[in-house]
Amino acid sequence: MTNSKRFTEVQGKIDKKKTYSVPEAVAAIKSAATAKFDETVELHFNLGIDPKMGDQQIRGTLTLPHGTGKTKKVIAFVDAANADAAKAAGADIIGTEEMIEAIAKTGKIDFDVAVAVPAMMAKLAKAAKVLGPRGLMPNPKTDTVGPNIGKIIEEQKAGKLSFKNDATANVHMIVGKASFDAKKLEENLNMAVEAIRKVKPATSKGVFIKSCTVTSTMGPGIKLDTGAAVV
Repeated sequence: MTNSKRFTEVQGKIDKKKTYSVPEAVAAIKSAATAKFDETVELHFNLGIDPKMGDQQIRGTLTLPHGTGKTKKVIAFVDAANADAAKAAGADIIGTEEMIEAIAKTGKIDFDVAVAVPAMMAKLAKAAKVLGPRGLMPNPKTDTVGPNIGKIIEEQKAGKLSFKNDATANVHMIVGKASFDAKKLEENLNMAVEAIRKVKPATSKGVFIKSCTVTSTMGPGIKLDTGAAVV
């Protein structure tokens, strides 16, 4: 009952008919984030694409200027020659062939991001049915596979994001924490909107960003004016 009352009070602060500028949205988010924990701030885009068309799939990477506020647990699937470099770069887990077998058999994971060197990809195929549906299968398109494993891990630890559309033409993205300074949140939001703009498929006609909503974990959705977003 307490949560319901809190949510009702928070909802009352937001004008559902209004489309907010980035500074206005950030101020509203910070005002509405009244939970007892540091709420995560998310962006949700609805795009003018046909998700059934292969040439209209949205996929990309983004490094926010101020990170996401979340510490990622990274597993690095590497051969013996790259194990030391992976450890030095900050990998939390070194993925071995035995670990791949265990993931494939049990379906259990204990990490947020998986990266790999090319030599391990054939071996990782055994765990694809577990990793793929969760968006954890290393992929060159998301900069999670490559020979320079140290650089890949460092970028992930610094807050590099991978994003792609779902089956309903939406893209979801974490852009920070409610505790972030307002200016930092604004810069993260602007960068995220620009990243989506840049990946518009040539075959997508009409309005590309149909709608964009920003919200905190326990807060209401706020309509964002993406036309006013500035990098």
